[in-house]
Amino acid sequence: MFVVTLIAAGKLTDEVVREAIDRLASTGHDVGAPHWIDEHDAADIYFQGSLVSARKELAHIDHPTLDIVIQPQGDRAKKLIIADMDSTMIRCECIDELADYAGLKPQIAAITERAMKGELDFRAALAERVGLLGGMAASFVEECRRERVELTPGARTLIQTMKSKGARAVLVSGGFMSFAGPIGDAIGFDRMIANELEIVDGKLSGKVIEPVVDADAKLATLKAEAEALHISLAETLAVGDGANDIPMITSAGLGIAYHPHPAAAAAADAAIRHHDLTALLWAQGYARRDWVLG
Repeated sequence: MFVVTLIAAGKLTDEVVREAIDRLASTGHDVGAPHWIDEHDAADIYFQGSLVSARKELAHIDHPTLDIVIQPQGDRAKKLIIADMDSTMIRCECIDELADYAGLKPQIAAITERAMKGELDFRAALAERVGLLGGMAASFVEECRRERVELTPGARTLIQTMKSKGARAVLVSGGFMSFAGPIGDAIGFDRMIANELEIVDGKLSGKVIEPVVDADAKLATLKAEAEALHISLAETLAVGDGANDIPMITSAGLGIAYHPHPAAAAAADAAIRHHDLTALLWAQGYARRDWVLG
């Protein structure tokens, strides 16, 4: 049994729900009656058939704010979330904002964009970008975090709600611990993992302290955390936006690409393009009355 979750906050109509049912039925799926999670916000449709076929068919629904998540019904409420930080839990790329302080944002942002698309090796791109920041006063890092970083809407509500249901939350970032530590604490993560910038005489040396947190590290964290909790990967959720998130997204029980680059969207079980992070609560079947508002 599978479940389709249609999400269009305030704009989900009976007609859209009926179109989804008709599309599934016309392509040979055995479809049950729909269920509103929150009326006009999110609805579930349960069906039996092909997950791949359903995803392909429902992608043809023409709606300006519709996000669709299709997944197995079992293990829907996840016990572990592994989340990316930059452009996922926060609204910016920290290294690009640091580059702005150094007057290097265009050069560094271009490298970031190519790395997130999967056009550049992440480790090499990180080393190149951090190298350009060599000589920056370490105090600028804290100043940048305070002045430039905004939490993504829904971040605290997502994490606090999942934790209230007994889930564990881990923030794992290819960015920097000087950002991830305070940001993770503010959102409510149980653990934060990120790269450490080397500081010498109060300035950035232009190097990252090994080991580097990259795509492999993110995947290893997902597996290690699931093992420590004695749960299967089917009971996990991973969310991110870029190419270095793909291994963890494809290995989690539910892999979500959040306002993603194309490579991540293509690899994920579902892409959230229109809504904030609370969409991941509807995807798990949680109605607004169950949310812990952040």
